[in-house]
Amino acid sequence: MTTSSSPKPWYREPWPWFLMAGPLLAMVGCIITIYLAVTRFDGQAIVEGAVKRGLVVERTVPAVADGSRPAAQP
Repeated sequence: MTTSSSPKPWYREPWPWFLMAGPLLAMVGCIITIYLAVTRFDGQAIVEGAVKRGLVVERTVPAVADGSRPAAQP
């Protein structure tokens, strides 16, 4: 009394969908992040006291009139 049941197609099984969900969600998150990075950047001006060298923005030390170095800031 053996009944021969045909195997289900792969898309009817839950495991392939469960395993594909992680990479799919990562791709969606990456696309959303790239979209937000491109559309929300306003070309913000650099504030006084900073210097932009390439992609790096560094804080400059203000010059002191008497020649001594200012105290280090935490």
